[in-house]
Order: sequence, then structure tokens, then C-alpha cells
Amino acid sequence: MTKWGLVVDISKCNACYCCFTACKDEYWDNDYPPYTAAQPRHGQLWMNLPKTERGKHPHIKVAYMPLPCMQCQDAPCIKAGKNGAVYQRPDGIVVIDPKNAEGQEQVVKSCPYGVIYWNEEKKLPQKCTFCVHRLEEGGIPRCVQACPTGALIFGDLDDPHSEASKLLKSAKAEAFHADWNTSPNVYYIDLYKITRRFIAGTVVFGDTDECAESVTATLTCDGKSVMTTTNNYGDFEFDGLDAGKYKLNLEFAGYASKTINIDLKKDNYLGEIVLAKT
Repeated sequence: MTKWGLVVDISKCNACYCCFTACKDEYWDNDYPPYTAAQPRHGQLWMNLPKTERGKHPHIKVAYMPLPCMQCQDAPCIKAGKNGAVYQRPDGIVVIDPKNAEGQEQVVKSCPYGVIYWNEEKKLPQKCTFCVHRLEEGGIPRCVQACPTGALIFGDLDDPHSEASKLLKSAKAEAFHADWNTSPNVYYIDLYKITRRFIAGTVVFGDTDECAESVTATLTCDGKSVMTTTNNYGDFEFDGLDAGKYKLNLEFAGYASKTINIDLKKDNYLGEIVLAKT
């Protein structure tokens, strides 16, 4: 049995908005019964692109997270709907019936991801359907078709030969907010750029006031350590970190080592760190 799913590579998304524009072109003023009624021109983002900024000047990192309906296997919206207003097809796609769901605004409020929208004119909750009407004709979702960077990988998650299935089994892809226990069929690569923290800094040799290249930086937390070296600008970075207490140790032959204790609650750029010659 086919199980449609989407893998989103956050590192490949440059916020060109081709996915959003293609989705709007597909659904604005267009009905696709029995799956969707036309969406309004404004106010609905069936493919949203929220931006996440991490760090502070001069070390800022920006990432975008394409956010469609998660097509949850344990979908709260199905439980919130009445009289079959929301149902899940055998292929995993969750559909809001445009007739049975009329007037059921509680369906909008049930979605923890915030990807169901209220059509005030039609008094109807609406959302992404993976372009199910296109799938039934052998096509693919418009957002996937329009993406110029390959950030959206769509396919049958139960087909071991599909790229989406391979990415999922390789453990490169993970669910957004797996702790919500909705079992989504949308997964993300490099999700840490949205959900986790980094520690970074720039090392300088005190005697020459030059960038300290090839300094060994070791970060330790709860007895586990990771290591990197500074680049030719003296920069180092550890990303994908959870909140916690860390110890950073910097070492270079001929210079006194330096240890910095960090209570990481948000992204931390340490600025310039000077090593003194011994």
C-alpha cells in the first residue's frame, strides 16, 4: 500500500517562495471536489515558510522551514472533526471534507502545528492535501514540482526504492516535534537549524593580534566531548546542541590553554577569545 510522505531538506531551502506561489496558483479560485474548495487569495499559507534567526551580530544564522500539513497518522484534527469532517485515506493523506466540515472552526484550533486555516467566506477549515487530485492523475504536489533547489523530496515512504524512504531509513530525516505524538508523514533534514543551539567564537593570538588558525577546540557536556579546529579566520562553531552546561577548552602549541564554562540557554557567540603566548 502506498504511503505518501515528504522529506524537507532545510539546508537547501533559500526562501525563494516558489513552493508558496505554486500552491497559491493551484488552489486560489480553484475547487477540487471532493477534496478541497478554493482557498482565498489572502490569509492562508498551505505551504508556510517561517524564518528562524539564531545568534547575534556578528554571528547570525538564518534558516527557513517549509511547513505544510504534516499528514499525521494520529491526527488531532480527525478527532476534533464531527460527522466525518476530517478523515485519513489509506495512502496516509488527511483530508478535510469541504462539505462535511462546514462551520467546524474547532478543527483549526486542534492542529498543534498551526497549519489549518479558517476560510471566513466559506465558513470552512482548510489545509494542504499533498495535491491529492494531482496524485490521482499520476502527478506530484505543485510545491515539489516548483522547488528549484530540491529541498522538497516527495515519495512513497513504504517503497524502499524511493528517495524519500531512503532518506528516512538513513536516519538523516526526523519529525518536527515528535514529542507531540502525532506520527507525521513529513520529515526534516538538518532540523537542528530550527530547533537547537550553537556555541561559536573567534580565537586570536594575543602576541601578534592575528587570527588563530588550527586551534583545537573541545566541547564537553555530561562526560561526552566533541572536537573541532579553528579555520583561517580563527572561527570555530559547535551546532545542534541542547541546552545545558558545557566546558570549552582551547589549545594550541606554544600558547596557554583556555577553559570557558558555558551555561547554554540560547545560541552563544563568545566573541573574540585571546590566547596568551607561554
